[in-house]
Order: sequence, then structure tokens, then C-alpha cells
Amino acid sequence: MSASLPRLIARGALLTALVASAASSFGQIPVASSARAIPTEVEQSEQRITQIIAKAEDHFRKGKLNLEDNKREQARDEFDKAVDSILESGFDVRASQRLQTFYLELVERIYREEVPQQQPTAPNSAATMVLVAQNTQSQDSTAQKTPPPQIGFREQKFEPSPLDELSKLVLTPEEQNVTDADVAALEQAKQNVNFNFTLNPLIQQYINYYQGRGRSTMESGLRRSGQFMKLARKIFAEEGVPVDIIWLGQVESAWRPKAVSWAAASGLWQFVPSTGRQYNLRQTAWIDERNSFEQATRASAQYLKSLATRYNGNWELAMAAYNTGAGNVDRAIARAGTANFWMIYPYIVQETRNYVPNILATILIAKNPEKYGFKGIKPDTAMAYDVVQVPSATSLQLVADATDTSIDFIRSLNPELKRDVTPRGETYNVRIPAGRANTFVALLKRIPGDRRETARVIGVAPGEDLQSVANRTGISVAQLQAMNGGVDLKSTTKLVVPNSNVKLTRWVRPKAGTDTDTTAATLTKVRARKGDTIASIAASHNLDANDLARLNGITANAELQAGQEVKLPAASSAPSRRR
Repeated sequence: MSASLPRLIARGALLTALVASAASSFGQIPVASSARAIPTEVEQSEQRITQIIAKAEDHFRKGKLNLEDNKREQARDEFDKAVDSILESGFDVRASQRLQTFYLELVERIYREEVPQQQPTAPNSAATMVLVAQNTQSQDSTAQKTPPPQIGFREQKFEPSPLDELSKLVLTPEEQNVTDADVAALEQAKQNVNFNFTLNPLIQQYINYYQGRGRSTMESGLRRSGQFMKLARKIFAEEGVPVDIIWLGQVESAWRPKAVSWAAASGLWQFVPSTGRQYNLRQTAWIDERNSFEQATRASAQYLKSLATRYNGNWELAMAAYNTGAGNVDRAIARAGTANFWMIYPYIVQETRNYVPNILATILIAKNPEKYGFKGIKPDTAMAYDVVQVPSATSLQLVADATDTSIDFIRSLNPELKRDVTPRGETYNVRIPAGRANTFVALLKRIPGDRRETARVIGVAPGEDLQSVANRTGISVAQLQAMNGGVDLKSTTKLVVPNSNVKLTRWVRPKAGTDTDTTAATLTKVRARKGDTIASIAASHNLDANDLARLNGITANAELQAGQEVKLPAASSAPSRRR
């Protein structure tokens, strides 16, 4: 089962024809092959498609019966088989309108049938929250209660996967032009890559593409990669995968954690549902770990390693199988008679023909961007966050309030969460802005367990008393005292309030003409230019990008609108960037 979902497309002539002029230099593709000369599996009979649909329907029916009998694992197995029976059929799904329509409807039906695992509810005490960035997990054996019944799935917002466009890409005659000097340069550049592969004209042709009409795609990827490079390199090295292969993530998702393909592959590493579950990526009504950072990256490395083992250390075949599925690569090897990517090239679908040389071109450019004309591109700041274990059903709005940021920022740190609340019925490791863990944990310990999903946290200005807070929020002094028992306003800047019917206005000193908004008094503003991000503005003012992102409630690498106001500390001349 492919991690990136074989979007089986066979449009246009084989790229063999595009590279015929240069193929004699190195990495030969069989000269006689062409789209018309080699029959494709897409051309098989309508009767065969009917059989495939019938087989998938049979697995889906069995899955539903198992689900009705509360046999969840068996149901999932059958649902996976329903999807796999189509993806591993050898057919180009999108070449058959009938098969494509059925497949998309099948994926939707399975999502509607699946339910979250019923797990024990964590105790109500907020004291179970602990910082887990250093793997300090807490255990609690106090009383548990049964979580509510199935609540269904909620639609998520995703960004398109770049693979959908890649599958349709046709190189121009100018991009196909490969010179002897290009060949010599590739031979030299190959020495800097930490795994073996065979050179082929197509690799240079994709470099040509990225130097021309694909330049913006490459530049964006080189910038965004900075967010995940450190994490991905560490995990790939731990799993025994050459670290240069992390650039597969650029081709898969353009480094967007919520990228989704036309047929339900999702996340940085584009897992389809069944392969995600195979590598322990949970998918429930609350969470989809295919969109996570750490878990999905590790699953991707493990999957690639297993594929490389299957093909005796051949990483080109491993990457091809990651895209189109091991079954399809195995069949192509059987038809070609040899386990070599460039020899099985005529027997695999168009997207995979594009996919492998595209990744190799991306790796070569990423290893030496300036050599290929990508000068002055600064990678985005690496993501920085603390990880804190919180109890069942903790509101993300509460997390945002307690860490002085926006709910959008908290969502961006936790892209696997499908709701604005952590999973009900279990503790959860939530990511929060770096450096806020201790304050966050201390604050949430003050909130009763039954109010974690509905409470808000507000700021208190120096010198403000409960009566002034009551005046500006509409909450009585008695209620404030009840929700903040024992809290001394002289030693805190935060109060817990109910989430409903609260007027969150700023406090102004009783003395006329004196502004007490100390935050505003220490801020200045700049206007963004086209293409600016919080990270680029922070760099130009020698500030920490994550601190500035939290101050503005905007993710560090989100592109800003021209003229958009960005708040800066007034004393920005004093460097605050972490070293």
C-alpha cells in the first residue's frame, strides 16, 4: 500500500520520447518503448473493472457487518482491503471515470463508518498535566468514567498536494535539452549525495524545469523546509534512512502538514488511511496523526526503510514503491526482468515516472542551491515548541489564552487535531509555544476538571482589582472569586473566567487620560511587503521568529498580505533571537 497514494495517471506519451536525444549519454531507457507500443493495464476490459468494484464492495460489506458486531479491528482490516483492492489492481484510477468515482465515494463511506476507539477517560484532576518534552509521562490510577458515544467526523481544511500537479507535468523541449556539460556536472554533484542512484537525463531535465517555470515551487520548498529539516534529519538517521531522502517531503507535500491529494493521502508524507494505520498513525473522530509532525515523519522513515529492504537497498525502487505501491513495482520488475528503476520505467504509471527523477533533482538542488541559481534563499526558522500532557477534552482556545497566543497558532502547532479540543477520553500531548510549559501547567492546575473545555483565561493588568475585572467582563466578583480561589492579584497576571457571555475588554486606569495598556505601550508596528512572513520580518529586526509569531497570533511562516500590520516590541533594537 503506497504512502503517497498511487494517483495512477497515464497521460501523454512516455518521457522516454522526451529524453531520447540525451539518453544515449547515460542511464538508458529502452529505446523501443512508447505509450502506444506498450499496452497499459488501463486498457483492460470494463468487465475487469466491474470485478474490481465488486471485490471492493464485498470487503466494504464485511467491514460494516464487523462494525455492527463491534469487531472494530476486523472492520478496519476489511475497509483497508476494500481500498487496497482498487489501488493494487494495476489500473489507472483516474483514467477510468467509473473507477475514480467509485473510489472517491468508497473513501468517503469508510470515513463515515469509522469510529474513534473507546478509551478510558482520564481523571478530572488538572494536576495530571505534565511537561513531556523530556519524555516525563505521568500515570494516574484514580477513578475513570465512560466517554460519550461516537460523535462522527468533522470536515477539515486542507491544502492541495503538489503531487496532483506533478502527475500531469509535461516537460518542454527547452527543459529536455541536456548538454555534455550538464552530464559532467551531474556526475560531480552525485558524489555529495549519501545514497547510490543511477544518473539519467530526466534528472537534469527536472533541474531545468525548476530553474525556469518551476522556480517559485523550488524556492518556496527550500524556505519552508527549514521548519522541519532538523526534526526529519534526526528521525531519518535514527531509522537508518539516508538523510538526503528527507527531500521526498518537498515533492510529496511542499512541507505543508495538511496537504491532501485528490484521493485522501494526507500530511507532510502523504499517507493514505490504510498505510497510515499500518504504521500506527491513529485516525479517529478527534485526531489524524497522518498530519502530525513527529509521528508521521517516523512512520515515513520506517516505511521507506522497509521498502529499501524489500528491494535490496535500492532507494530508487523504494521511492517508486512509496509513490505507487510495492505491488505495482513488483509487477513492473517482473515485466522488465530486472530490478532497476530506469528499466521498469515503461511499465509504471506516469506519476511515478515523474516522481523519482523529480526527487533526485530536488535533492541535487537542495544540496547546493546557489550552484543552480537559487541564491539568497534563507530557510524558515525551525519549529520550536514545548510538549505538555493535558487531560481529556482540553479546549485549544484555553491553551491559546494560557500561552498568550491565538487559537490559529495552536492549531498550526497541532495539525493532527481535528477539533478545537483535545481527544475526549484520554490524556494528550499538546504542543504549545516554546518556553511556556511551566507557566501553562501552573495555570491549568487552577482550572477544575469539568471546566477545561469551557473556561477562558484573561489577562490582568498591574494594579487592577477584582471589581474592575468584574466591571469590564460582566462577571460578578463572587464568581471570579469562586473560579480563582486563593489567587492573589498582586502575584498573577491571569484569571480564569467562564467562556460564555464574557466581555473581554481592556482595563483602563480610573485616572483620566492615562492609558494602562502596558502591552500597547511597549509595541511598535511595521507593514508587511508582498512575500513577507513573520520569520522574514523577525530576521530583519534580529528577533526570534517564534516569539514574534506568538505576539501576532500568526504562524511564523505564513505569507502575509502586502500592507498587513505586524506588531514588534518597541525595543526591537535589543536582540532577542535565541542562539
